[in-house]
Amino acid sequence: MSLIYNIGLLVGIQPEGVLRVEGAAQGRTGILENAWLRIEDGRIADYGTGFCHSERSEESIDARGAMVMPGFCDSHTHIVYAGSRDGEFLDKINGLSYEEIASRGGGILNSASLLNKTQEEDLYVQSMVRVREMMAKGTVAMEIKSGYGLNPEAEMKMLRVIRRIKETVPAAVKSTFLGAHAIGQGYTHEEYVQAVIDMIPQAAQYADFIDVFCDEGFFTVEETDRILTAAQHLLTPKIHANELAVSGGVQVGVKHKALSVDHLERTTDAEIEALKGTWTIPTMLPGSSFFLGLPYGRAKDYIKAGLGVALASDYNPGSSPSGDMRFVMAQGCIKMRLTPIEAFNAVTLNSAYAMGVSAEYGSITRGKKAALIITEPGWDLTKIAYQYQTPFISKVIM
Repeated sequence: MSLIYNIGLLVGIQPEGVLRVEGAAQGRTGILENAWLRIEDGRIADYGTGFCHSERSEESIDARGAMVMPGFCDSHTHIVYAGSRDGEFLDKINGLSYEEIASRGGGILNSASLLNKTQEEDLYVQSMVRVREMMAKGTVAMEIKSGYGLNPEAEMKMLRVIRRIKETVPAAVKSTFLGAHAIGQGYTHEEYVQAVIDMIPQAAQYADFIDVFCDEGFFTVEETDRILTAAQHLLTPKIHANELAVSGGVQVGVKHKALSVDHLERTTDAEIEALKGTWTIPTMLPGSSFFLGLPYGRAKDYIKAGLGVALASDYNPGSSPSGDMRFVMAQGCIKMRLTPIEAFNAVTLNSAYAMGVSAEYGSITRGKKAALIITEPGWDLTKIAYQYQTPFISKVIM
């Protein structure tokens, strides 16, 4: 048993059984002042207000009047990759679009070429650098996708590396098979769609989810439907949709009961209507908007329509080379006009929901994992988003 005492603000309190917050509830969170929190067997056993002198021990932590909050949950990353694409950074500076870089053999195909040349052990070592970076910045749960292999051998190599990360780190790790990220080299379009379908049974031995890049120039709604139909009863769907165009990916994701539909930089009212009353959560990736100069998702409109919104980093080498969820939260406020509490819920509880771990992570709830951030004294949710580059973490508990 351990105790965190002298907590100035205990933030992110939710009752048991709340797996996501939607509509007006996204703008609310439980907060206690002058609080304590008790941990037993790695879980939140209890919390309250006052000093709790009698329970202090050598393992107790003095929060020094600081804020304690649930750690960040990042439901969309591509952090298993090889090398770097900083050369494409110069292409972007010189005015080339994402689509133009991809048409020249850059983008996802560039990462696939590098990954296919990289030994599995080296790929693990490179990826762990990014995992440790994310954990140091307060991320306690993360989803990691394949999708830079684009052939059966390399995709399974990626999924084995993700499994090894899952077995190595104290953070929660979820694995997604994204074979349908682009068309693999040496395949026709139709041949590769069938190759992805053929990979599904083997991928299901490693992965929790399946994802498809259903967008302009990648995979159509019909192809996405075929792939997800083949994965029924094996892998839970997630979808890349509406990054480059309004693609229909949201609707096909809802049809297949996808846990999340991600990106949504371009959207219409039809997507909002399609998501109402479903278990699918819209997940927006402001890091891609920032890095690529794309529109920011209409998060505020989704919330006004009664939906819950998650935010994630999209950490990848080409379009969002950062896994800093505090910066994602800040962009939610600065660029998407979310309140600090709305953005906070988007990067904790709702993002945990978007990878199926919100029963264990994402809020201060009795019985959940004690996956927490203790800040330095003087911080609150507004200040975290406002002073978005000033170090604020005293300790991360996992």
